[in-house]
Amino acid sequence: MKFRLFFLLLASAVALSCSGTPQQQTNSTGKPADPNKKVKIGFSMATVKEERWQRDHDAFKAHCEKIGVDCPITVADNNSDRQANDVDNLLTQGIDVLVIAPQNATQAASLVDKAKAQNIPVISYDRLINSDKIDLYISHQVPVIGRKIAEYALQRAPEGNYVMVYGSGTDNNAVIMKKEQLDVLKPAIDSGKIKIVADQFITDWKPEEALKMAENALTQNNDNVAAFVVSNDGMAGGVISALEKKGLAGKILVTGQDAQLDALQRIAEGKQTMTVYKAIIPLASGAVDAAVKLAKREPLTTTPFKNDVINKDVPAILLEVVTVDKNNLVDTVIKDGYAKFEDVYKNVPEGERPKR
Repeated sequence: MKFRLFFLLLASAVALSCSGTPQQQTNSTGKPADPNKKVKIGFSMATVKEERWQRDHDAFKAHCEKIGVDCPITVADNNSDRQANDVDNLLTQGIDVLVIAPQNATQAASLVDKAKAQNIPVISYDRLINSDKIDLYISHQVPVIGRKIAEYALQRAPEGNYVMVYGSGTDNNAVIMKKEQLDVLKPAIDSGKIKIVADQFITDWKPEEALKMAENALTQNNDNVAAFVVSNDGMAGGVISALEKKGLAGKILVTGQDAQLDALQRIAEGKQTMTVYKAIIPLASGAVDAAVKLAKREPLTTTPFKNDVINKDVPAILLEVVTVDKNNLVDTVIKDGYAKFEDVYKNVPEGERPKR
């Protein structure tokens, strides 16, 4: 009888507790949703060797600090094994979201798996990871960048020999851009108006490798090249170094991407023909804001983006890009405050500079 009375009293107490005391809410991972908990975002970067990646690093960190978010950032120095170790380390630090700018798009899929196994959302930053488990791919319009570069080249050099300088073959951005560039150029290639006399993926987008490739291409074609279709500004710098050795800088079309300061200076001088301007602050800030929403299990507004490698759509936020050449330097990167007038025209005599 005493035992029965004990269990009845216990049952009543449990029932009273469940109905009379508010229970802590949980999110989709089953973890307590603490509205006062400071969000922690881990950012695994492949590199900061190029100026544009230094901008990403600083802009990401600055926005985290601005909104009161912790953000440990690691840099793998273009080493995929090191990036794997970096991610392992970040996952031990109690992060709420993992952001990855991958060194190797395919190998990084295993890093996504590790995070997802711990119910941690993953954002693929700028470069697309070959995984359908990512919660967001945030980047600029990479296919548009590829098309803009090729369309610009074709419009200004509609005939002649072309040299295609692609980025790293392990980077999805480079692969996407190659596809889009060749799609634009195909009619001119098929008609015989242009001929691709050399093409190469450049390991880690290295300028020194682009320089060697350009030297070989010029030698093999007796300097008869109408355009170097180059996929970023760092490699464009390497190509232009090769052209300068032969007195050809400014005489052969050279494309680029990233709007690096040295590239903008080369455009102002007439050595590089164009670049693609991608505003970094909106990209970095957008990634941080999206990560905070994912940490709080709030919905994101995205559009599907087809990853051709895995043949699946992933949720994406894609930012617009702008073509920049000598004619609109002032109205684009300088007007936006991305670069200063005096820095861009540093090597141009004052009498030859445009009016502000």
